[in-house]
Amino acid sequence: MASGKRASWRGSEFSDLLCLMTIGVCGWIVGIQFGAFRVLDAIMTEHGLSEVVTLGCFVGLGAFAAGLHKSLKLRRAKQERDRAEAQAASVARHDSLTGLANRRCFVEAVDGEFSRETGKATAVLLIDLDRFKPVNDLYGHAAGDTVLCTVAERLKQVLPPGSLAARLGGDEFAAMLPPSAGSEAVARVAQGVIAALSAPISWQKSELKIGATIGIALAGETVGDAEAALHAADLAMYQGKKDGRGTFRFFETAMDEDLRARALLETELRGAIVAGQIEPFYQPVVSLPGRELIGFEVLARWLHPERGTLLPSEFIPIAEETGMIGDLSYDLLRQACRDAAAWPPHLQLAINVAPQQFQDRWFAEQILAVLNESGFPAHRLEIEITESALIQDLEATRATLTSLQNLGVRIALDDFGTGYSSLYHLRELKFDKLKIDRSYVNSITMSDERAKLVDAIIKLGSSLGLVMTAEGIETSGSLDWLEGQGCDFGQGYLFGKPMSKPEADLYVEGGAPDASDETAAEQAAA
Repeated sequence: MASGKRASWRGSEFSDLLCLMTIGVCGWIVGIQFGAFRVLDAIMTEHGLSEVVTLGCFVGLGAFAAGLHKSLKLRRAKQERDRAEAQAASVARHDSLTGLANRRCFVEAVDGEFSRETGKATAVLLIDLDRFKPVNDLYGHAAGDTVLCTVAERLKQVLPPGSLAARLGGDEFAAMLPPSAGSEAVARVAQGVIAALSAPISWQKSELKIGATIGIALAGETVGDAEAALHAADLAMYQGKKDGRGTFRFFETAMDEDLRARALLETELRGAIVAGQIEPFYQPVVSLPGRELIGFEVLARWLHPERGTLLPSEFIPIAEETGMIGDLSYDLLRQACRDAAAWPPHLQLAINVAPQQFQDRWFAEQILAVLNESGFPAHRLEIEITESALIQDLEATRATLTSLQNLGVRIALDDFGTGYSSLYHLRELKFDKLKIDRSYVNSITMSDERAKLVDAIIKLGSSLGLVMTAEGIETSGSLDWLEGQGCDFGQGYLFGKPMSKPEADLYVEGGAPDASDETAAEQAAA
């Protein structure tokens, strides 16, 4: 193919040369016919030159023109090649959507700046957008692209002169600030970036609202190159996310240690699920009044071989973030159904599921498979979901909820009063039960306002035909008040702590263990 191109190029050059030389000959012939060369003929005759020399001059002139033409073509080709190379280099170093530097360009710039000895700290900011995914999902990718371009423009406006802004990918941006006298100046810039990115963005007839969480790394002993700086800033940003988003954090060495500890715990958790170290514990649920046992809530406990019994707060968030929550929950439910098979048939099991599980279109089928495998009746099972599950995908939640209820499984809305539910959700999704969050129950006897709120929740549930359960009952005063208000069921340390299968068996037989040996902190974490 290459040789064919070279042959074509050479053929083109020869054709151009031949054409221009022919034009020269034609010019000579025309000149002879019209006597245009009389003066030239006289000079040539005087010096004994023939017309052939004149012809040669015209042919040479044509050859010269051919050479000049070729030179101009080569120059244009070189200019086009240089422009193409410059454009390719720009594309390779810049983000095509926002026009900001890309990761490669940013890393090179940071490495170059870190190699300079300025005596001042160079700061790298890692900027992660908050609430970008809901905007993208709700309004579409065109709106998402508008948000990203707007973020890029606002970064250019708010960053100080000499800064470099970059889009690393997705909704993750970065900035390198010029050498600064200290962290206070960097903090002011970070606050300005957060404020700028939190301002509403106009999209068609809507206002899109996002935010930003920023991690900051300063050049130093532990941050000596671009990759180290981005890693450190990512750790700081992750800490900011944990602390509530919409903020900034400077990297500290302890963050790296925390991340390593979390990575180790994640690895151990994967092994624990396979090895069956996550076991179900059971907390009694009783009827009000009468305080008769009507069932248990299933709570996870990790029987760690070295660290002892770990509470859900120490590993459930990791399981949710890493996608292990599905296997963990199904294993837990499977074991709980087997444990409850020997209990009286009127006792129910309640188990909480993660919001992402409720978005799984096959969730109901998987629950049915567990029930069939264990032989546990569907009408004895109660699935609890938190209010955060309602805002992710209402239609998917409705479909899953309906499928479960068609199987005979009951659905409870857990921790009511702490999340995002509304009367619309309560009416449309047709729950079977509301569970009043323990934060309300604990303060019933301490605050008249909280007592009025709980009374309103109970009346609301009753008016909608929902069964009401109060969580976290720890005092007889709270119990008496709830019974007087018509609450249907209760659970808490007053009736029993989360207990193992042998302890639950004893409880069912009537030998309820004393709950005083457990702390209220464990109850809250359960």
